[in-house]
Amino acid sequence: MPKPNELEQFAEEFFQDIVNEAETGGWKEDIFFDKFTEYLVDAGEMNEAIRASYQPANGTLRVDGYCGDPLDSRATADPDEPLTLGLIILDFHQGPDLQTLGARDMNTILNRLMRYLDSALKPQWRKSLEVSDPGFGLADLIHTRWNRITKIRLYLLTNKVLSSRIDGKTAGSYQTRSISYSVWDINRLFALSRAINGQEPLRVDFAEKPLHPLRALLASASNTKNPVYLAAVPGNDLAHIYDRWGARLLEQNVRVFLQARSNVNKGIKRTLESEPELFFSFNNGITATAEHIETKMTGDGLNILSLDNLQIVNGGQTTASIYAAYRAGKDLSKVFVQMKLSIVNPEQAEDLVPRISEYANSQNKVSQADLFANHPFHTRIESFSRRILAPAQEGSFTQTKWFYERARGQYGDAQAYMSRADKTKFLSEYPKSQKFAKTDLAKYAMVWTDKAYYVNRGAQKNFAEFAKDIAEQWTEDNTQFNEYYYKTLIAQKIIWDTTEKTIPQMEWYEAGGYRSQHVVLAIGLIAEAVRQVNRKVDYERIWDAQTLDEPFKQAIREAADAVHPILMHPAPGYRNISEWAKQPRCWEAVKQLHVEWNKAWLDELISPREEWRRNRHSSKEQRETNGIEYTSSVVKMGAPFWKDVAQWLIDENEGDVKERGCVNVAASMPSKIPSDKQSAVIVQLMKRLAKVGCPYRIKNID
Repeated sequence: MPKPNELEQFAEEFFQDIVNEAETGGWKEDIFFDKFTEYLVDAGEMNEAIRASYQPANGTLRVDGYCGDPLDSRATADPDEPLTLGLIILDFHQGPDLQTLGARDMNTILNRLMRYLDSALKPQWRKSLEVSDPGFGLADLIHTRWNRITKIRLYLLTNKVLSSRIDGKTAGSYQTRSISYSVWDINRLFALSRAINGQEPLRVDFAEKPLHPLRALLASASNTKNPVYLAAVPGNDLAHIYDRWGARLLEQNVRVFLQARSNVNKGIKRTLESEPELFFSFNNGITATAEHIETKMTGDGLNILSLDNLQIVNGGQTTASIYAAYRAGKDLSKVFVQMKLSIVNPEQAEDLVPRISEYANSQNKVSQADLFANHPFHTRIESFSRRILAPAQEGSFTQTKWFYERARGQYGDAQAYMSRADKTKFLSEYPKSQKFAKTDLAKYAMVWTDKAYYVNRGAQKNFAEFAKDIAEQWTEDNTQFNEYYYKTLIAQKIIWDTTEKTIPQMEWYEAGGYRSQHVVLAIGLIAEAVRQVNRKVDYERIWDAQTLDEPFKQAIREAADAVHPILMHPAPGYRNISEWAKQPRCWEAVKQLHVEWNKAWLDELISPREEWRRNRHSSKEQRETNGIEYTSSVVKMGAPFWKDVAQWLIDENEGDVKERGCVNVAASMPSKIPSDKQSAVIVQLMKRLAKVGCPYRIKNID
């Protein structure tokens, strides 16, 4: 439990952030929804959170959002897999003080959400709503998917303190569908924000029903630092584990981390349905890691009682297929899955688990995008954000920096043990409004491409598409990701933030009125207009000012007015506005718009050649920086290290003549010092050798 003053401070800061943002444009409940669900999506508690507010004056029913199209809840791509519906309701206390939410009020709020669900399935009620009403779009989606929905999950999000929390318990059923609910109060949100990896602890307790103690064999020396176990996991138990923790089990799996869901292997599916007792013999099983294990020796042998932070690093397809069979009501009593389990020290987990995952998946091709979560692109952006000072805004002498959270929670961790004076200094250097994370970066960049609609598909899907593009570009020439790229990215964030504040101020906007979708399409239209006139946005101008001037703000308003009718009047066949905004067809309609842009804004655009010139200069500087960093890394390892590497290359017949020659130069230090070009050859060699089992690793390289 957090200390009362810590919780009070978190609650007050959380509320004040909402108030501050609302003062510059926006509705408090909209902002509360966005900020709260951002934590939950990042933590893997829900795949997506879409605002859809319906609150009639009589207060008998209510909904505030949903967890995306139930079709996206599938663990596999099997079109017959049952679906899960996730609905969200808010209880927002408009004050910084801590209020208590009792069990009676909690049940009253959840009953309002249930009454909305009940009404959504009634044709006459749906007909009574305007098509543009968010309540109608969600109701129509629920009606469309209802026959395949087998599970309903209700989320209550509140900035109050819950007197007694119930999480992950079956609350009953509705029309034969199971219902569970998850209540997130400010206390639980605070604990999530303080968690080391930005998530609630993932603890699998095999001693608690419906699981069973897992029999296992120790497959390594008993005194090893990272013991390995072999086990046969009952199919039902694996399905129950996935049902509780979902995609969080697969975060370190390089193959599925960035994928919406795994494909169902027809062979796996056929075996599960026709010959379940042979599944163990036919299937390769799963490779898993955990950071802590609790075991007990019994008369039957060694039993695993619990695992902390279980990760399935290879076998995501197997796991998803078994879960799909479980959801479809198949008998899994004869199914057992072989599991190789490595226990990894938490201090080593960040480095070791991805390597286990990469090697376990090495029998099949793993794309660059799959590995992007730990890509050096993020390290470079983080480095820029800690080093580059932003120009002081007009009327101020204070220079600040933008804080890139390469890992969730870095911003909070950096302040965790600071004195009040140091924290004040930190916040002055890195204002909270200048913090952004991986998925934020992806949407700022992607909305300027011809695939802007991906941003409306949710943070994870957009990040996956962004990862694919950036990974390819990095391989082609990583020097394009330079200081100019970073300043462009910040300028794009400034444009995004300004648009978010502008949309709620438009006269046609209503609370809960598709703010995020309007933002994406408005910026996307501006990007398309710039492409059509063969010009470029002057991002350097925006970076220098750290704000937008009036002509650019006027262009945002012009774009918002133009895209509003397209968004609010879906094409035939689309009735849910949020889902319509995700479609290429919606994006194509936006691209066809003709807008009379204000001339002052058009005059500010620059030529493609001018942007190329700026980027070329920055790329040259980045190449020089890369060379210096490579040489520094090589020199720091020392001559004895490189002598060992040189001998290993001979023993293992690795490396060509050029590569061996460069390593020999490094082994001759200090009489010879490798040049920047020679160091680059050595670094690339060591990257390649790391994938073939070389025991020597060079530190601090991208």
